[in-house]
Amino acid sequence: MKTAKFITKQMIKMFLLLLAVSIAAFALMTASPVDPLQANVGQTALGSMSPEQIQKLEEYWGVGQPPVQRYLAWLKDFIRGDMGVSLLYRQDVTKVIAVKLANSLFLMIIAWVMSGLLGFILGALAGMNRGKLIDKVVRGYCLLISSTPAFWIAMLFLIIFGVWLKILPIGLSVPIGVEASGVTFLDRVYHAILPAFTLSITGISNIAMHTREKMIDICESDYMLFAKARGESTWEIFKNHGFRNVLAPAMTLQFASISEIFGGSVLVEQVFSYPGLGQAAVSAGLGSDMPLLMAITMISALLVFGGNLIANLLYGVIDPRIRRGGAVR
Repeated sequence: MKTAKFITKQMIKMFLLLLAVSIAAFALMTASPVDPLQANVGQTALGSMSPEQIQKLEEYWGVGQPPVQRYLAWLKDFIRGDMGVSLLYRQDVTKVIAVKLANSLFLMIIAWVMSGLLGFILGALAGMNRGKLIDKVVRGYCLLISSTPAFWIAMLFLIIFGVWLKILPIGLSVPIGVEASGVTFLDRVYHAILPAFTLSITGISNIAMHTREKMIDICESDYMLFAKARGESTWEIFKNHGFRNVLAPAMTLQFASISEIFGGSVLVEQVFSYPGLGQAAVSAGLGSDMPLLMAITMISALLVFGGNLIANLLYGVIDPRIRRGGAVR
């Protein structure tokens, strides 16, 4: 009963969140100084067009229409499942999103899993060996990576592995000049290694540092000191006492890091020319493609909220004390 009530409240929050996000995104797009006609047609081409042609283009791009009217029309169509037509790709937004999202999910899932596993392992090792060499190395790595822009790391890896060593492709998600029917799964994995690796190492630091701090608190607790006094080995202490206690906060951070992974993918996809959702968002923003950008914004907000919701639901599964006490919020 409590779980059903919790899910209902979360669904209401999600609806209000998506509504607020859509209003904010639409307002920012409306206030953008980018002229969609000049950005996509060009000033020279506009100068050679007749007033009738310019008027048709303005109607196509929605120039001059009241913002409230445009938003309500978009919202009505979106609720019915119609995301509109992309002004840049000349296709239904759902078709564009399906292709771009599939590419991005393939990339982000690999990075998300790798960053979570490595961050948890490094954080646990550093916390259980506080002050030792491995702790100093992990902390130094996390501080260095967290203060380094993702696009700079992406360009550095591109130069090293793509240009100098020439062992990995420098961009795109498939080989150049190969038909879609001839692209294999291994080809996609090969082209996703470099961007996924870049996203992974940038997402490790946050999870590793928080896991380290939690592990230090656990190691200083009375029951851990008692376990050491009984002569339990380091692995037994971690397996019997530390793993479950440190897993819950690490899992929460892992699902919350979906927003960071998605935000980092925008920059990484630009550097590696990876045709994913992040690159499509940049193109839509620069080209004032309102339908496509709004759809990408709503999907990204839904992914982030869904990740947090799953983390809260699984929290009680990992720690039964929370489930029995009804402390999941």
